[in-house]
Amino acid sequence: MSHPSALADYLTESADVLRRTAQAVEGALMDRAVDAVATALAANRALLVCGNGGSASDAQHITGELVGRFLKERRGLKAICLSSNAAVLTAWANDYSYETVFSRQVEAYGEAGGVLLGLSTSGNSANVVKAFEAARGLGMTTIALTGEGGGKLAALSDLLLAVPSRHTPLIQQGHLCLYHFLCERIEARLAAA
Repeated sequence: MSHPSALADYLTESADVLRRTAQAVEGALMDRAVDAVATALAANRALLVCGNGGSASDAQHITGELVGRFLKERRGLKAICLSSNAAVLTAWANDYSYETVFSRQVEAYGEAGGVLLGLSTSGNSANVVKAFEAARGLGMTTIALTGEGGGKLAALSDLLLAVPSRHTPLIQQGHLCLYHFLCERIEARLAAA
């Protein structure tokens, strides 16, 4: 059983990662991410979002906030979670490859002027990497939420939002704060238009 000092230590470490994230992900970089997504959505271009495991849940969370609402009443936004369709995922993975389950959907839904947002704590998830390659081939903007260094996604990202940690749960906590901020700013900008 955990005791109070263990919880306090964990929360202190979490707060430290968030403080370092605030320094690592500069305001100008986040402004560029907000601008890229808001511009695409305003032009009715899709925001595609993908990730595996906990990051798949985060991808669903992000699209839920944008299709539904975050804080403001507004129209639904064209945000598509590439890890949500079980029939597509399982059919494609069974018949072809799990490594291409997201790139196939980028091929189907992506277009120049759209945005692909990928979440991978390591930055090395093969299916997310392949999705970024496909998106770049279509002329989409690529934004990655990763851990420290960005892994393979660093070289494929127009905008890299890397949480400065190598500890998966702490990276995911940082991702939650970053994408909530992203959703809030996108929504505020589009609701004002």
